[in-house]
Amino acid sequence: MLRLTELRLPLDHPPEALRQAICERLGIGADALEHYTVFKRGHDARRRSAIWLVYTLDCAVRDEADVLARYRIAHPGNIHVQPAPDMAWHAPITNGAALAAAEGYKRPIIIGAGPCGFMAALILARMGLRPLLLERGKVVRERTVDTFALWRRSVLTPESNVQFGEGGAGTFSDGKLYSQVRDPRFLGRKVLEEFVKAGAPEDILYLAHPHIGTFRLVSMVEHIRQEVEQAGGEYRFGARVDDLLLNASTRKVEGVRLSSGEVIAADHVVLAVGHSARDTFAMLQKQGVSMQAKPFSMGVRIEHPQSVIDTAQFGPSAGNEQLGAAEYRLVHHAANGRGVYSFCMCPGGTVVAATSEEGQVVTNGMSQYSRAERNANSGMVVELRPGEDYPDDPLAGIAYQRHWERQAFLAGGGDYRAPAQRVGDFLAGRPSTALGDVVPSYKPGVTPADLSTCLPDFVVEALREALPRFERKLRGFAMDDAVMTGVETRTSSPIRVPRGEDGQSVNTPGLYPAGEGAGYAGGILSAAMDGIRMAEAVAQDMAGLPVTLA
Repeated sequence: MLRLTELRLPLDHPPEALRQAICERLGIGADALEHYTVFKRGHDARRRSAIWLVYTLDCAVRDEADVLARYRIAHPGNIHVQPAPDMAWHAPITNGAALAAAEGYKRPIIIGAGPCGFMAALILARMGLRPLLLERGKVVRERTVDTFALWRRSVLTPESNVQFGEGGAGTFSDGKLYSQVRDPRFLGRKVLEEFVKAGAPEDILYLAHPHIGTFRLVSMVEHIRQEVEQAGGEYRFGARVDDLLLNASTRKVEGVRLSSGEVIAADHVVLAVGHSARDTFAMLQKQGVSMQAKPFSMGVRIEHPQSVIDTAQFGPSAGNEQLGAAEYRLVHHAANGRGVYSFCMCPGGTVVAATSEEGQVVTNGMSQYSRAERNANSGMVVELRPGEDYPDDPLAGIAYQRHWERQAFLAGGGDYRAPAQRVGDFLAGRPSTALGDVVPSYKPGVTPADLSTCLPDFVVEALREALPRFERKLRGFAMDDAVMTGVETRTSSPIRVPRGEDGQSVNTPGLYPAGEGAGYAGGILSAAMDGIRMAEAVAQDMAGLPVTLA
């Protein structure tokens, strides 16, 4: 199999043009191309008047070695035709069932049923190790009912919301499945293949920026739970872990204590709690688990008509089915030394209430697979630094988040409505008393306000500088009636739980800090990939094998 990269064709090319382009690239006749699959498809819209589709393909050809040799002679130094890599995932142990059948066996525990947790559970269950997954929230369908209660009736359930419950925070998002992390073992591909088996659309396997959407994520995580259970694993909901049980002399994990008082013995505990399990982080600090303050970002959600973004990005090709709803990625380095950037951009989506604590307002973005809503939205956030903006203490970032979330709650009216401001008013430094043509999508509603009361001064300063700069890149971005809704604080975990090369906490053996909450991921895909790595590390340690994270 050969892999071809950077194969470019016009946006509206006929289907047969792809096969012809492959043959031309390889210098072969049509009968020599046995079959091909699209590994990745993106687009190049740098020239809006001439947008190209860009393909990476895996091709089976007759006399492959000869074709590759002739290509290298004809194109010395060209790297766009290579043997296709082996992307198969291989289990690190084969004796899991025997280990689990031994007398005195203790199941590995996974805390948290987000992407990191459920992928760790899936891999461990497949290896025969019968994992126990503990989730403080509810099954995804019940969690959806509770989440909608906040959006529609301003009723918050602290243990069942956008942050807590089966599927994790990513369930109520755009379901984006791409990452900037290095992936030499193709773990990302493994995650995507498992998601497709569980009901995700097949196009996530080849689109350059794949996404699933909330409703499809719901059914997907249900299917993964069913497979974990069929393979011998167990889920328990409403099972909040309130304490780690540690050996008094070695600090090695010996089990967990639930909020119900139940104690469960375990030698291997994967900590996959997500970035909002603030009480869990406080418990870890009390137990002396090593933690560090980590930078994160804060800002607002900004909304524009999707048609404005489509036209700015695609010009006359806006609305083309091959392109779909346009995305953007923006970065500006402000004069005050802060980075300003777009975060979690949701084409054709909505802004949602994402708090997990009473008396606070937090925003996030969400969209369905169709991306067919009227507005585009994204986080517009500014970098924060521990030791400079708040004390360099592991829990100080959480206290900082809470302060500004409370300010947003009060500015919104004290009933989970969010404060919102027109971009024109924000740039002019005046409160909004009414909104314009862009209708905010946030539920349970917004209150026109002055967002400078809900954000640190340096964040306001950096945003006011960045928005006109972004207008130069995307026409309409700083339009007066664009809506900013506050506040966006849960961009990433403000904490890192350091781990060694074996995946275990640097001072608490048997604890495996994992995923976004522990500071090792930044989204659905990277969190799920980290879940695989932690499952491998646990399995190898249980089998008595040396462990080095790869």
